Amino acid sequence: MVDPLSWLDDALADLDNRELRRTLLARESPQRGDRIEIGGHSLANFGSNDYLGLAGDERLRLAVTQAVQKRGWGSGASPLVTGRGSLHAELERELARFEGTQAALLFSTGFAANVGAITSLVSPEDAIFSDAKNHASIIDGCRLSGAQIHVYKHCEVDKLRQSLAVSRQRRKLIVSDTLFSMDGDLAPLPQIADLAREFSAMLLVDEAHATGVFGEKGRGICEHLGVEDGVHIRVGTLSKGLGSFGGFVAGSRALIDWLANRARPYVFSTAMPEAVAAAGLAALRIVQEEPYRRQELLARARELREHLTSAGLSIGRSDSQIIPVILGSPGKTVQVAGELRRAGYFVPGIRPPSVPEGESLLRISLSSLHQREQVEGLEAAIRRIVGG
Repeated sequence: MVDPLSWLDDALADLDNRELRRTLLARESPQRGDRIEIGGHSLANFGSNDYLGLAGDERLRLAVTQAVQKRGWGSGASPLVTGRGSLHAELERELARFEGTQAALLFSTGFAANVGAITSLVSPEDAIFSDAKNHASIIDGCRLSGAQIHVYKHCEVDKLRQSLAVSRQRRKLIVSDTLFSMDGDLAPLPQIADLAREFSAMLLVDEAHATGVFGEKGRGICEHLGVEDGVHIRVGTLSKGLGSFGGFVAGSRALIDWLANRARPYVFSTAMPEAVAAAGLAALRIVQEEPYRRQELLARARELREHLTSAGLSIGRSDSQIIPVILGSPGKTVQVAGELRRAGYFVPGIRPPSVPEGESLLRISLSSLHQREQVEGLEAAIRRIVGG
């Protein structure tokens, strides 16, 4: 009898030959933005999205412990049945207040939030205009919607304008990350918002890597660039800067009511445990009460970018706490990441399909927990191993 999965051996061997095969790691320590234990080794952690150092914060742990004692763990059903509890409702209210919108809706993940929002807003009669480097969750949401998809070159608003000008579909949806997760650069949101107004298009942005980090109040790139009024749908996560878990969409009351009725990942998924919502509430308070975390993080990131650039290393157009060191080939990226690990630094090597062919890179992500000595040590190690 022929094994119908026998093709997998050849497919995995092909990944090996192209140096694109991943292996699963098991972290042996609690998540911290500055240190991690893997394979029995303690490493300086430059691989997490724990930008504000909240994932291991005692206040989040205490909030979760207290919530479990009072509310139990599992939610038992989807939010529309019996899964939505009072802590979920409170977190949605606080997210709306934080974002300055009428309402917000929780999803199990940021991925689910993007897929749910996009597929609820457009269908085969409509058109989507998507940046070429948008996150996979946006790409999958676009595909699942059945809408006509126009992919414009990364951050090139002239290409976006050309596509919008010729579109004759019923509805138009522009969708973009605000802070791109691999390149660390910012979307040109003021120009994109202008185009949305000019062509009567809906504008959805994903603030996943910017929530809590950018803006005077920590709301993200929309606040940072002063375009909040021009954005109709804001997607965010609780799992990065906020150190917890889950995603959300913020916007008008009509938008949130529509998503609660039509977003399939919301309607057909069990609600997150209420204890997770408790962690989100605690994190929101910290973000608002301790702005020094994002201020120090961005200052340190700016300094590291300047030093890496002056050393002749290519960091693309990074303007954030995400700093790529672009090496090009998967093989070199794996080699350098391995040498950095042996030197005591965990910096993930990113290869296709996470980045385009020819753009394999080291992805440095800084946390407010990193001390100057750690960052300087990483910089020296990169200079020594990569050159510059």
